[in-house]
Amino acid sequence: MPIIDSHAHIFTELCGFGADGELRSIGGGKARWATGEVIDLIPQSYGDTTFSAERFLTLMDQNNVEKAVLLQGGFLGFANDYLSQVVSTYPTRFAASATFDPFCRNAQKILDNLIQTYRIFKFEMSTGCGIMGSHPDFPLDNPSMMQFYEQIASKKGVLVFDLGSPGDGSNQPHAIRNIAEAFPHMPIVICHLMSPRRNHRRELEEGLKTMNRENIYFDLAALHHKVRPESYPFPTAQEFISLAKNLVGPDHLMWGTDVPSTLVQYSYRQLLDYQWELFTEEERKMVFHDTAERIYFST
Repeated sequence: MPIIDSHAHIFTELCGFGADGELRSIGGGKARWATGEVIDLIPQSYGDTTFSAERFLTLMDQNNVEKAVLLQGGFLGFANDYLSQVVSTYPTRFAASATFDPFCRNAQKILDNLIQTYRIFKFEMSTGCGIMGSHPDFPLDNPSMMQFYEQIASKKGVLVFDLGSPGDGSNQPHAIRNIAEAFPHMPIVICHLMSPRRNHRRELEEGLKTMNRENIYFDLAALHHKVRPESYPFPTAQEFISLAKNLVGPDHLMWGTDVPSTLVQYSYRQLLDYQWELFTEEERKMVFHDTAERIYFST
């Protein structure tokens, strides 16, 4: 069956920024935060300092993945122009989100420009690599943000949020519910199944119940990384996915990988297989293709 990766990243120039300052490539697949911390960013076999669309396409083809959704955030840096060019070059393989910092003085002008090209908008709100990593916490459903959402909804757009983990100031299920109720025809996607850590089962259950709305969906990208340390096939991540399947339904879940950083420890095939076994054949059509096709690729 055809497969869609609903959460992936590419970059030709690393310009990340977050709570630890700027993130820059130092070669060998590694990068360094301004705090001095060095991280493994990409496997050396995939690139020294970049992970391009062409490199990702090769990986997709090797694993029979038909399409992918390219998202943006503070970890790798904003790249609206590059992703627009990639989608123009490979329109049958990629969909992409735009992003911007709503605290920019000219945020409205930025949105007015981006919305001419994009219909998908991602806000990485997390307190680590997201907007709340470099700005004070704020309500996601405040009047200023609601004006932005209204403009996106008027263009039949899609809204994507990385909320960070339960307990973070950015993790606001009730605000997401309010946004969904204000714009009932706009799909809203929550990345990483709300990014629960290993001890967050109760918070995950409560958050899923709060956000159990027809127009709210969840991608399952990097869930294994959120519950670390845990070995393949990541039983806690599998437990959380099964919980979500029972609470919001498989038609509201989408498989994703969060490549390339997730490839440092595990293969692309492993990131697919550990979730594949949790669903029936009919459910797989929804989780691994149909829902992402409908939300991200249908216009």
